[in-house]
Amino acid sequence: MAEFNYFNYFTEIEEYFWHKRGAHLLVSPLDWAIVETWQKAGIPLSTVLKGIDRAFESFGRSRRAAGGQQLKSLAYCVDAVLEAASQEKEAASGAGPVSGKSAAAGQTYSREELREFFARNAAQFASAAAAARGVQSDIAARIKDARARLADCALLLDSPAALDLEDLERRLTAIEEKLTAALTANVSEEILVELRREMDRQLAPYRRKMTAAQLAQLERQYLQKRIWERFRLPRLSLFYLA
Repeated sequence: MAEFNYFNYFTEIEEYFWHKRGAHLLVSPLDWAIVETWQKAGIPLSTVLKGIDRAFESFGRSRRAAGGQQLKSLAYCVDAVLEAASQEKEAASGAGPVSGKSAAAGQTYSREELREFFARNAAQFASAAAAARGVQSDIAARIKDARARLADCALLLDSPAALDLEDLERRLTAIEEKLTAALTANVSEEILVELRREMDRQLAPYRRKMTAAQLAQLERQYLQKRIWERFRLPRLSLFYLA
């Protein structure tokens, strides 16, 4: 596989998992959240793929595989991926895993591609704010504020200086984190309960296989994704541009 590529991270993992699985599957919110936890932990793509290989090897020796069952979710691969990451960290004599955001410098996009990405997201933010204005004015205001900050980031594309993708990514992440906190604080209790029930159903088969820290991070990523989808908001990270 090619060297770790932050902005194509999900696509590479998704296609590799499909290849190992032997069939395309619908990408579940749980699988998206799992990939995001690996990305945020800075686990290199090559390490993730190595862990997936090990998970499939382990599953192939299990009774479920012998009974004709198939590995359907990346959740089964979590332990194997983390183990592979830990082993590579030790092999590097104390050097941590390659940071996804540091590796971003190796990926280039034209300013026109980035402008289109920003414009598309800004338009979706405007639609989401208009939809929320009549029933959830606080959330509408928060979305409108985030859109304004996104517009400020878009101005950086007009600078004659070299474009710093890492800095741009940090700014977008800050907007996402602030808006996520606001949405979570202002969303109705009914919606949160509904999303947590959905999350618990998806995680139920895997809870005993994960540590408390792994579950907590995965739950945060899952809820963030589902809340943003609830308000029809596009994710801002350049991770989603690819």
